[in-house]
Amino acid sequence: MFTGIVEHLGVVSSILELDMTESGGGGWSLTISESAPILGDCHIGDSISVNGCCLTVTEFDDHSFKVGLAPETLSRTNLGELKVGDNVDLERAVNGHVRFGGHFVQGHVDETATIVSRTIDGNSLRLLFQLPEPTLERPSLLPYLIPKGFVAIDGASLTLTSVDDAQRTLGVMLVAHTQSKIVLAAKPLGARVNIEVDMVGKYVEKAVQASLGGVDAGSGIGISALIERAVENILEKKGLGGK
Repeated sequence: MFTGIVEHLGVVSSILELDMTESGGGGWSLTISESAPILGDCHIGDSISVNGCCLTVTEFDDHSFKVGLAPETLSRTNLGELKVGDNVDLERAVNGHVRFGGHFVQGHVDETATIVSRTIDGNSLRLLFQLPEPTLERPSLLPYLIPKGFVAIDGASLTLTSVDDAQRTLGVMLVAHTQSKIVLAAKPLGARVNIEVDMVGKYVEKAVQASLGGVDAGSGIGISALIERAVENILEKKGLGGK
């Protein structure tokens, strides 16, 4: 579990698509250097959020650490687009005595979005992102996004300033301090970012759907259909049903 408060900017120093070392495990590995500030209490097996993706440390020294990237991680995130020399947002998993300045972030990226607008507003930066067209495998995230709600973008906990369901867009504003602390401020138009929506919204949706119709939340049946079904059930019990 993370808070979305980025602790440090690391630098990608190695990318191996086939790492046959013991710590690489015969898969894709990523080594991140210039990370000493977050490695003082590091252990093998620890979780570190890298651009919002919860990854497991397989090797480390005083200044760098290695993580593996599974096929699911590569397909769901922008980590496969990283190049040696790129900066990445880093955050260690929270412990019990940390101030919770952001929101509950799992490090389980839901989808990527594309930067479609960058606008300077005083000393702040407004960014607008567009989500991809939803599919059966990847339903829309828009039901979980509301103005002034939480979203994690590349691992940074940010407040939504706008949500447009028709255009599939969401907007945020970065104050001057935040711009200097996260990778997002330097990303150009067209860049992809990792999006994780607030998990509380997912639990609420599933609970509401279950209470209205006992239907699994992933069935694709909308709230209006569930309400209609619930009303029909009530009418039938009262003997008022029928077509």
